[in-house]
Order: sequence, then structure tokens, then C-alpha cells
Amino acid sequence: MGNIESGPGEPTVTGPASAVQSVDRAITALEFLARRGEAGVSEVAAAIGVHKSTASRLLGALQSRGLIEIAGDRGRYRLGYGILRLAGAMGGRLDVTSQGREVCEELAQELGETVNIAVLQGDSVINVYQAHGGGAISVNNWVGRPTPLHATSSGKVLLAYLAKSLQDRLIDSGLTRFTPATVTDGRALRRQLGLVHVDGYAVTAGEFETGLNAVAAPVFGTASVIAAVSVSGPAYRLPAAELAGTAKAVVAASARISERMGHLG
Repeated sequence: MGNIESGPGEPTVTGPASAVQSVDRAITALEFLARRGEAGVSEVAAAIGVHKSTASRLLGALQSRGLIEIAGDRGRYRLGYGILRLAGAMGGRLDVTSQGREVCEELAQELGETVNIAVLQGDSVINVYQAHGGGAISVNNWVGRPTPLHATSSGKVLLAYLAKSLQDRLIDSGLTRFTPATVTDGRALRRQLGLVHVDGYAVTAGEFETGLNAVAAPVFGTASVIAAVSVSGPAYRLPAAELAGTAKAVVAASARISERMGHLG
């Protein structure tokens, strides 16, 4: 990409600093178009804080590389197929386990409890990664073992974001009771799943194992929920009354992983 010089009224920057500034403006413009879908030159100029003529030259440089394109005949720009070429080189590495490992380790240390990443597999939820906190007593290692959707916090998150027809099939097929606290009434479970969309997280209190509480939040990919991040621990360390407070840290961690997986927010 060539140097994008300053427009009229803008401070003149030359040399290496100018090149860095141009790259920063180009990235900011691409992120703006990713969020907006499409935009005109004036809108891009305002978003990146430059004169319209500077924005026009920058957009022209991006267009020449196929990173953006004209949206019809309206003089507006949108992301181009060149973005897919770059993303394709990264796609194989965008694995939720590798992208979430560092975030989960940090969360486990912050809360002192066990953190899991879980994905949907058939009619169950599978933990694919686990990070241990500093608690003297840790929960079981469930990595690779199927657990029920309706009785785990991760399962409820994943169930909440399924298509309604599939959600109904799974709920109507019967809800096994694991403890006295397990939710086995379909209407009650559906109310909980609705709250996941409102609150941004799901909780369980002794529903799969007596004395084990958990809270989970969704991880979004580019288009849908692809996993859930959960924190679990014994009820005396993670009481039900404090799960909402713990959820704030879990939601923040899931948002960080979502961003790494390509979610624009």
C-alpha cells in the first residue's frame, strides 16, 4: 500500500511515522466497514479522523488490493473478497481451544476456581479444555466426557442458542434428573434459556452434582455461538448467591475469546 499523505488542514507526517500512521488509518477504516457493513467516504473520513480527500486516497489503495469494493453504484464501500484471502490463511488456527487457553488460565487464577471451554456435540456438551484455579479442592476433570445440556451451565448456554426446532426436540425428548435440584420441567427450562439471552450467562446450583455450582457465558464466532466458557466450584466457595457477581468476569472472558474467534461484537 502506498503512503497516504495528509490532506488539507491535517498535520504533515513524513518518513516511517507517516507509514505507520497510514497503516493504522487503513486498519481503522477496515474495522469501521466491518462494523457498519458499508459506508461513504465522508463517513469513513469522520470515523478515522482525516480529511475527505485523505480518506478517498486511502480507500482507493485498499480497493486496489481487493480489501474493499464499491457497493453497487451508490459510491459507498464495503469489505471485499481480499479479506477472505487473508482470513483463509488464519482460519485453520482459529481454534477455540488454542485461542481461549490463555484467557481461561487468567480467569482461573483470578477466581481461584476451575474454568472450562465446552462445545456442543450431538445431544450433549463436551468440555474441550480445562484450567485449574488455586482452590485446594478442584472439581472433576470432565475434558472429553459428555455431560447433559439441561443440567450444566455450559449446556444451558449452548442449548439457549440452538434453533427453536432443535431446542424443542432436545427438551421434549425428556430431561433426566441427576440431583434434587435438576430442572426437569420443560417450561421452567425454557424460561431459564430465555434469560440467557437477557443476562448473557447461565447458572447451575447443584443440578448435575450436588454441591457443585457453575456459571457459563457464550463464545461467539463470526456468525453464531460456537462454545461456552464456564467457571465451576464447590458451593461453599462459589455459593449460588454470588454466581451473578462471578458471571461478570466470565462474560468478560468469553467476550475476549469471541473477539479472537472473529466476532465483531
